[in-house]
Amino acid sequence: MFPFFVNARLKRLDWSNRGMSNSLAVCISMAQLLEGARNLGWPLRIMDSRTFWLIEGIMFKWMLAMVSQWGWVAGYTVMEWGDDVRPLSEEEAMVIVNHQATGDVCTLMMCLQDKGTVVRKMMWLMDHVFKYTNFGLVSLIHGDFFIRQGKAHRDKQLIYLKDHLDRYYHSRDRKWIVLFPEGGFLRKRRETSQAFAKKNSLPHLTHVTLPRLGATQVILKTLGPQQENGCLGTEASTAHPSQSGSKPKGLQWVVDVTIAYSKARPMDIQTWIFGYRPPTVTHVHYRVYPIKEVPVETKPLTDWLYQRFVEKEDLLAHFYQTGAFPPPKGQKEAVSRAMTLDPVQLCVIQFLAFASGYLWYSVLQYFYCCLF
Repeated sequence: MFPFFVNARLKRLDWSNRGMSNSLAVCISMAQLLEGARNLGWPLRIMDSRTFWLIEGIMFKWMLAMVSQWGWVAGYTVMEWGDDVRPLSEEEAMVIVNHQATGDVCTLMMCLQDKGTVVRKMMWLMDHVFKYTNFGLVSLIHGDFFIRQGKAHRDKQLIYLKDHLDRYYHSRDRKWIVLFPEGGFLRKRRETSQAFAKKNSLPHLTHVTLPRLGATQVILKTLGPQQENGCLGTEASTAHPSQSGSKPKGLQWVVDVTIAYSKARPMDIQTWIFGYRPPTVTHVHYRVYPIKEVPVETKPLTDWLYQRFVEKEDLLAHFYQTGAFPPPKGQKEAVSRAMTLDPVQLCVIQFLAFASGYLWYSVLQYFYCCLF
């Protein structure tokens, strides 16, 4: 039933257009069916919300695993560099990522699969257009935030974001929050960013754009621990946020993620789904900063965030010249590690998805026969 999992690493699947359409249709229907199954859990949410969000998180991770599988079976893999973020999987962290194409999201979905409970306890900030996709409904119930771009919406969106974080982040036991501070794709923002940089005597960037401050500052001020001298402190309660009278620890880390594509050719989600491109390796670099090193006031935070993206520019320039990220300070050679998915786990998830589909088909058929 799942022979393609066995051969995924040996050759690229050569699907016909009809086969690709059928595969996508199955994945879309599975998303809708799993979402329907989650809707049946609303009574559990009322009686035991912690158990409900535990189950919901597991199913959310399964959904992202199915998206990861689309690229994996076509030979799209991930190589990781830099700091090891797995020990931080149970700590609260803000993840900032450079944004080149829609494939960035799929890449993150894949490379975070083996990072403990991160995937099921994370919150995404994504463009509002994703709300109107089949995956958007899943993300909406999961508690992700859909942000509307543009000056006309910017101020209101930041107010909505703070309210969203206050209502959903800790109440649903979220740990990581992922955002793209550039506020758009590289190809769309590069020219405007470079013009702004020239006008304000800021660094000229080619592989990234200057980040926007708004969402980052709202997240730090809302989710960070108590401020100390303009920076975020580390003193906080260690009790679980669901316990009565306790407070969450707050953000403890900033995880700086830099995504580099082979030959500087970003991958979009259509390529990820249909496998148009030959097998390729996407490289992901991590750098971790303690939250106490991050300022929250506007000017210092702007400078700090700009410096992170200047570093991203240097990392990407080095990678595109040499095919590898530079080694950390004090080391002679950078070490990479291949991120792999478990084919057995993927087979089990697919089996459950198809079983769920058959179950819902049988239920709907039964009611249809009763009514007509």
